[in-house]
Amino acid sequence: MGAEASYGTQADGIAALLGAVGDAAVVLSYEEDRTFAALSLSRFGSVGSSRLDWRRAEVLQCSPAFDGGELGKLLISLASSDELAVVFWGNLAVPSLALEASLLAAHAGAVLDCCFECWIYLVDSGVLIEFQDGEGFTVGRVPR
Repeated sequence: MGAEASYGTQADGIAALLGAVGDAAVVLSYEEDRTFAALSLSRFGSVGSSRLDWRRAEVLQCSPAFDGGELGKLLISLASSDELAVVFWGNLAVPSLALEASLLAAHAGAVLDCCFECWIYLVDSGVLIEFQDGEGFTVGRVPR
């Protein structure tokens, strides 16, 4: 089964988060996911199967914390309250989401409860946050 065919087939993985944020979150189609990925994740190389190679990027901050409180603080400090944030999960079967960064910050714990790894792209800022469970957060500017 190709990536497009399996994309979004496991939305139950984010059901609690969707329940918490309601209609304020948009579940992205495969095409929307790939468009936002082209502007963010795809501009990085990879290290192993799921970690980004930050060598070509301007790293703004690294944090060893790996909890919702820290993610909420990062989002509040990096994004304007109405800035669009796109959440990518480590599994394409779980559909990506788009919502306001302030709402994402308020539900940061629920985001991390959904996954062991995720990436949050702040669209206006051109900033990406990488989360790896047990390792914390890396924040940097998306390479051009």
